[in-house]
Amino acid sequence: MGRFIYFVEAHLVWFVIVVAGGGLLFPATGIMLKFAIGPLLALLMLIISLTFDAHAVRIVFRKPSRQLLALGLVYGPMSIAGWLTGRLFFGSGPLAAGQTLLGTLPTDVSSPLLVLMAKGNVALAAVFNAVNTALCPFIVPFLFLWLTGLQLDVPLGSIILELTLIVLLPTVIGVSLRTRFSAFFARHDSAYAGIGSILYLLILLAVVGPNATTIIGYGWYAFVIAGAALCLNLIGYLVGMSSRLLTSDRKEVITYLFTVSKKEFSIAAAFVAASGLPSEIAIPAAFFAVIQMITSPIAAKILARH
Repeated sequence: MGRFIYFVEAHLVWFVIVVAGGGLLFPATGIMLKFAIGPLLALLMLIISLTFDAHAVRIVFRKPSRQLLALGLVYGPMSIAGWLTGRLFFGSGPLAAGQTLLGTLPTDVSSPLLVLMAKGNVALAAVFNAVNTALCPFIVPFLFLWLTGLQLDVPLGSIILELTLIVLLPTVIGVSLRTRFSAFFARHDSAYAGIGSILYLLILLAVVGPNATTIIGYGWYAFVIAGAALCLNLIGYLVGMSSRLLTSDRKEVITYLFTVSKKEFSIAAAFVAASGLPSEIAIPAAFFAVIQMITSPIAAKILARH
């Protein structure tokens, strides 16, 4: 089992491509996993949180300026980039609005895993992730209204519950276990990235399967939507790299890279449904989910080699 875990981690990029393709061609398995996305993400957060203790978290909170920078990059340049790419690729209409919404979204829950694989600051990534998601119900509607003129209603109760169950609670449990039983969990440090990689693949399958019909249904135009998603994703990497202007710590730069470039796609559908907006507005987020889950392991592998 241990060899399999390490094999998956070492070849995650190829596994991602195979799973994404398989999910499009044979969506049934992914559809079955759709309702397991929440538990899978929570388990992923738990596994990643076992890699750092309370002392590492305290060090993160000693420099609040880093969190302010992360908030600024995630919600500032990326929101404008979402609006610009939406106008560039779609002109106007639901898809343009959806691309704008995509740019305003917080950091994806899986970002600490990629930071771990790329040898960045995982504790910092976890804190960034939690704070960005906690503030999104208050920031995203304002940005979306400013950029599109459309009112976005927030299912505040469900978002808070999701944050608690998927991000906050697993993180607290993981950090507490690592702090209390440090020697025991430290012995398994080499396995956490591999276990996280397997969960990452299951989440990818659960994302692709339910959206396979929609993606394929767009025909050739699916490449345009995917192109817009890839463009925003690459802009995210560039914006994340701009943190080098303010910090020379390589681990911190890696953390900003994935914090900024990855977007929590699942929130888009919840916002759109609660607001009574056209469901097509959530489509760019579905495409982006697949794109970012392919590019992120590639970026992590390149960074880990250096």
